[in-house]
Amino acid sequence: MSTRRTLQTLLPRAQRAAAAAALPAPATRPSIAIAFSRQYHDAQSQTLQGPLYKHLTTTTTTTTQKPTSTPTLQKRAYSSNPPADHPPSSKIYDFSSLQKLIANPSPKITIIDSREPGELAQTGHIPSAINIPVTTSPDSFFISPEEFEDRFGFPRPPKDQELIFYCKAGVRSRAAAQLARQAGWEKVGEYPGSWLDWFEKGGPVERS
Repeated sequence: MSTRRTLQTLLPRAQRAAAAAALPAPATRPSIAIAFSRQYHDAQSQTLQGPLYKHLTTTTTTTTQKPTSTPTLQKRAYSSNPPADHPPSSKIYDFSSLQKLIANPSPKITIIDSREPGELAQTGHIPSAINIPVTTSPDSFFISPEEFEDRFGFPRPPKDQELIFYCKAGVRSRAAAQLARQAGWEKVGEYPGSWLDWFEKGGPVERS
């Protein structure tokens, strides 16, 4: 009798477990964060394989001698012409063109610093630029205007505006530009030299 009761108890459990195992796994949808990760690594790979990176790595020399003077930032050559593998839909800005834009601002253009707030606190930023950190907020261009303003404290740039992205060295800003295009902004620009180029060439700095 005891064995029969045990079987009667265990059999339904086994049947339910078998039925659950036969159900298909729930479908998953890639998140914005995963999409950004792919964009970021693609942009980084393109930068490391591009002609600008090859030029910098082949023309940079190293030495084991101790410096005899205060170290200074090494000058780097940045070009306003995009590399062959650069997304053609981005308008490319160099130091001079961005400097002219800041001197004569246009209400139809918004400059976006894609770095993290902590980086801006240490270095300052290009005048008039707003901060939309792409690493920690990759969904910024996909959320509603209301949620955007709640998160950042200022209105989201309209989709008919041109967005010009920069970061520290041009990698994150490329990923941010690609995300903005996917979210519906058609006028997208990039400053590949980014903060390193701006600082090295003595561009004006604004601190919040």
